[in-house]
Amino acid sequence: MKIVLLSLALASSVLLSGCVVSVGGGSDSHYGADWEDREFNNRKHIANLETGTSYESVLRKMGVADFNELFEKQDGTYRVLYYRTQKTMGDGITTKDECTPLVFRNSELVGWGDSAYSLMH
Repeated sequence: MKIVLLSLALASSVLLSGCVVSVGGGSDSHYGADWEDREFNNRKHIANLETGTSYESVLRKMGVADFNELFEKQDGTYRVLYYRTQKTMGDGITTKDECTPLVFRNSELVGWGDSAYSLMH
């Protein structure tokens, strides 16, 4: 009887060993298969932005940014939202150089892109 139970326990552990199923795959799998769509949509939304748009309005349209910064200068409070718009490395990690910065002063969009960001400094 002990031999039968031992054999059954051994067989069940072999038969019930798990398998791993990969969904999405690729180096950008944390975005699923839609990372290209996400970048395209971000570029499309950014292309339709206008200066003077409120921070809240842009956030509603664009969603959560990949990165953000907030700092004070003499002429106001600056907030920078970074949205992924192009892939530079296939490592699955979004970096700021893969993003387009949107620059707000006192909750109003004043520009976007690297040139707008560099003008703040």
